[in-house]
Amino acid sequence: MQIIVVIGGGTGTYTVLRGLKNHDVDLTAIVSMMDSGGSTGRLRDEFGFLPQGDIRRCLIALSPDTSMLRKLFEYRFNKGKGLNGHSLGNLFLTALRDITGTEEKAIQEAARILNIKGRVLPITTTNCQLGAILENNQVVVGETNIDIPKHDPKLRIKKLFLIPKPRAYREAVKAIIKADKLIIGPGDLYTSILPNLIITGIRKAINKSKAKKIYVCNIMTKHGETTGFKANDFVNEVQKYLGEGVLNYIICNNKKPSKTLLKEYKKERAEFVEPNLKSNKKFKVIRTDLLDDIHLARHNPDKLARTIMKL
Repeated sequence: MQIIVVIGGGTGTYTVLRGLKNHDVDLTAIVSMMDSGGSTGRLRDEFGFLPQGDIRRCLIALSPDTSMLRKLFEYRFNKGKGLNGHSLGNLFLTALRDITGTEEKAIQEAARILNIKGRVLPITTTNCQLGAILENNQVVVGETNIDIPKHDPKLRIKKLFLIPKPRAYREAVKAIIKADKLIIGPGDLYTSILPNLIITGIRKAINKSKAKKIYVCNIMTKHGETTGFKANDFVNEVQKYLGEGVLNYIICNNKKPSKTLLKEYKKERAEFVEPNLKSNKKFKVIRTDLLDDIHLARHNPDKLARTIMKL
């Protein structure tokens, strides 16, 4: 049985896990802990706990395919003083954290209650904030302030940092080193993917691991983070933080969304990521149709999982 570890956060990691759980694999999700917006951000501020949003998505992705369970955990209150805007899944995890006393135990209990396939681990248990230095040397602090920019979104991000400086969660390091395949991405480059690679101990563990290291490139750019990026720009940024010669495979979607869908994304200033990469001595590029047949330009979980399994 292959041991597969997925590093990331947000919708991208959710998609990868949904596809891979249908295969005979030993699956672990290592999740970014820098989210600071929406329901997660409010609970983080009020309780002082680590963010629950990305953990919640991974637990749902690995739970049995019961649509009602998914709907329940993703349910967001739209009225009620204090409840408005909160996700029921986030409240559930916050309550478990309060009862069990630690994030690790709360996640373990949630995994047991939901009967998930695999494990979900935080990448760090340090309560830290993400920061970015822009190309004009302006400093932006807070994941949500990078994700939804109040600064000039045309400015590129020069460097990321975390305050206070966190250490990697020990079990996450062990999982990375034991992996047969290590999947990084897809996901928002500067808020879901790269923050994981600057945590003390994670880059070292990835380099030490004998796993096949696979980067899954995004299908669309994100305004304010990756404006104008092509596949090579994504890979160059990952290598800047991870080191050159570490990645073994790059998976790129090569099917363009429909013109109608591209017009919708253009309203959000998002564009199709051109798969302008070729295999070289450092890594092999897999270019294939990974597009989901839905109203969003996202990876199809099953297509992506089959591509990963073939490597």
